[in-house]
Amino acid sequence: MILADKITNLRKKNGWSQEELAEKMQVSRQAVSKWEGAQTAPDLERILALSRLFGVTTDYLLKDEIEDEEFADDADRASVRRVSLVLANDYLAWREKAARRISAATLLCVVAAIPLLLLSAAAESPAPAVSENLAAGAGLAALLLLVAAAVAIYVSCGMQNVPYAFIDKEPFEAEYGVDGMVREKRKAYRPAYVKTNVAAACLCVLAPIPLFASMATEREFFMVLMLAVTMLLAGIGATLFILAGVRWASMQKLLKEGDYALRDTRKSRVKKTVSTIYWLVATSAYLGWSFLTCDWETTWVVWPIAGILFAVVMCLCNLLLEWEKN
Repeated sequence: MILADKITNLRKKNGWSQEELAEKMQVSRQAVSKWEGAQTAPDLERILALSRLFGVTTDYLLKDEIEDEEFADDADRASVRRVSLVLANDYLAWREKAARRISAATLLCVVAAIPLLLLSAAAESPAPAVSENLAAGAGLAALLLLVAAAVAIYVSCGMQNVPYAFIDKEPFEAEYGVDGMVREKRKAYRPAYVKTNVAAACLCVLAPIPLFASMATEREFFMVLMLAVTMLLAGIGATLFILAGVRWASMQKLLKEGDYALRDTRKSRVKKTVSTIYWLVATSAYLGWSFLTCDWETTWVVWPIAGILFAVVMCLCNLLLEWEKN
C-alpha cells in the first residue's frame, strides 16, 4: 500500500474531509488532494506531523511493505504540545504588548548616545556651558542609564514570555478554531502592518537629511544636534519595524507560515542567529570606533553601511541554506 492510499484511508477512518485534514496540517486542500492522488509526497516535516496527527508510526507511512497500521506510543503523542484557542489569544495579546516594550527598549538603545554627543559638543563650543569632565561624566551616566533601562525591559519580556516559549522551540498542534481565529486577526492587521512598514522604511531613508542639511553651516554644535535628530529618526524607524514585525511574526508562528513553516524552521533559526551575531558585531564596531576616536560626527556611517551589508549577508545566508538543502 503506497503513502497516498494510507493517507486517504487514515483520513476517512477519522471521518475528516480533505478540507478538514488540510486545516489540521496547515496546508491547502490542493496539497492534500495531490498527496492522495500520488502527484506529490509530503516532506519529512509533514510526514512527522501526519504521524502525530493520526497516531501511527513513520515506518507505517513511509514503507510500502507495511500494510497493517502501526500505532505510535501514547507517550510520543502526548509529548506534542497543543495550543488551545484561549492560549492562542493570550499569546497574541502578550506579543502585542511585548512589541511595544521591545520597540521602546530598542529606541532607548539607539538614543542612548545622544546626551553624550550633545554635552560633548556643548563643552567644546566657543562659550562652553559645561566643562569637558562634567559633559563626559554626565553623558556616560545617561548612556549607561538608558542602556540599563533597555536591558531591564528585554529581560522582563524574556521572563514573561516563558509560558509561550514552546511555540518558538517545540513542535505543537493547534486545536480546532485556532487557525481560523489567527487568520482573521492577521487579515484585520495586514493594512496596519503594511502602513507601519512603509512609514518605517521612509523614516530610515530620510533620516540623514537633517545631517546633510547641517553641512551648510560650520557650527559644530548645530551639526551634532542634527546628528542627534538623524539618530532619533532612524531609531523611530527601527522601532516601527519591530512594532509591526513582532505582532506579525506571532501570527505567522501560530499558523506555521512564512519563515515559520514546518519545512523552514531550521532556516529561520539559522537566519535569526546570523542576524543577532551580525548586529552585535556592528554595534560593537560602532561603539569601539566612536569611543576610541571620539569622532562621533564620522562614526555614524557604520549604520547605513551595516544596513546595506546586512541585506548582502542575508542573501548569502539564503543561498548557502538553499545549496545545503539541495
